Amino acid sequence: MAHLDRRGLPLSTTSDWAAERYREGVDLLLSAWPGAAEALDEAVAADPDFALAHAARARLHAIRGEAAAARARIETAHGIVTRNGTPRERSHVAALALAVTGQSAKALDSALAHADTWPRDVLILSLPLGAFGLLAFSGIADHDQARVDLCERHAAHFAPDDWWFATYRGWCHAENGAVKVGRDLAQRGFELRRNNANGAHALSHTLFEDGAGEEAEALIAHWLPDYDRSGILHGHIAWHAALSALERDDPEHALRIYAEHVQPSVTAGLPINVVSDTVSLLWRMQAYGYAVPARLWDEAKAYASPYFTKAGFAFADAHMGLLAAATGDRPAAAARIDALTDLVAAGTLAAGPVVPAICRAVLAFADEDYSGCVRILEPVTAEVPRIGGSGAQREIIEDTLLVALMRSGEAAKARALLDRRLHRRPSPRDRRWHTLLTA
Repeated sequence: MAHLDRRGLPLSTTSDWAAERYREGVDLLLSAWPGAAEALDEAVAADPDFALAHAARARLHAIRGEAAAARARIETAHGIVTRNGTPRERSHVAALALAVTGQSAKALDSALAHADTWPRDVLILSLPLGAFGLLAFSGIADHDQARVDLCERHAAHFAPDDWWFATYRGWCHAENGAVKVGRDLAQRGFELRRNNANGAHALSHTLFEDGAGEEAEALIAHWLPDYDRSGILHGHIAWHAALSALERDDPEHALRIYAEHVQPSVTAGLPINVVSDTVSLLWRMQAYGYAVPARLWDEAKAYASPYFTKAGFAFADAHMGLLAAATGDRPAAAARIDALTDLVAAGTLAAGPVVPAICRAVLAFADEDYSGCVRILEPVTAEVPRIGGSGAQREIIEDTLLVALMRSGEAAKARALLDRRLHRRPSPRDRRWHTLLTA
């Protein structure tokens, strides 16, 4: 009998055990749940010529930043499908090969074309989606809309009880402003599979966009203990709870969450998450006027120092710029700004001039040149989505502008920005600031 994946697509293996372990491994991979590597390794051991199992293992290596292992695995998969692969398998492996070797623009084109023919091949459809997906990091400003368009184009191919599709469809809608639709979908996906870190993560985002911070805290406090600390999203999901604590003016609780789950010494998160979570939370606290122990900045800097040393990854560049500014490392800040400016001049930085502008603006903010920060940041605010990430992550840039407006005496502009934010979503912090400005 022919073997099929979870969504009815054929698998080129004669081994029952290999097919079963592949299905389980992909489920675990898509839910960011521990055990995916072991399941996929068992699939390969049962059938060394199972190309899609090698390809999925390559994807997992790439997610974890294990570039050499990812390349080796995808080369093995490519050799197998070249000899005897089906058209779908060859296209599947080709899209993943582009992604794991860093050819992001080509990988995006390949993944979108593949999805048009095989929309239920979710390992490939997942590539453009998410806060760190190919669309988010493509440099385009309207990637939130592009993700919604992609999901809706293929929605008819998925059953209502498909936990993976409901999760990502919901997250896409919430990020794009359709918060009620997005929250309902994300909630459904989470209930369909609760052992799903991406589901808890998506629901945390939709609650953030709905102004339901305390609900997010309660969700995370109840759910997180069942997610092993080896899970790559453990620290990042806790970070969402810390954001909510800051919104309701409880920096002590935010710091407790940071110490227990987020700081580099306690998390097993990916470097991009660890750097962005630590830097953004500490920067927010400091910008909001709360005390941040210097040792926390020192630890964040020590952790980040081996990573993202070369400019060109916009989301990381923005956070490394924040880190350099916060720690007073002016040589590092200047070097990154110069490198980014050169990339813009060469036309090779997809996100464009907004990236060095952010780095210059946060440096001015750290120097207490709030008017200078406003002059740099205000004209490029519409371009900030180009750096990628989620709305919750990018809000740090808008927060920086807002605090700079307040501290530079631009009360009318600050109130107008707060009005727009409060119209978009409730926020106890923004209400406090609005009351203060009105008074």
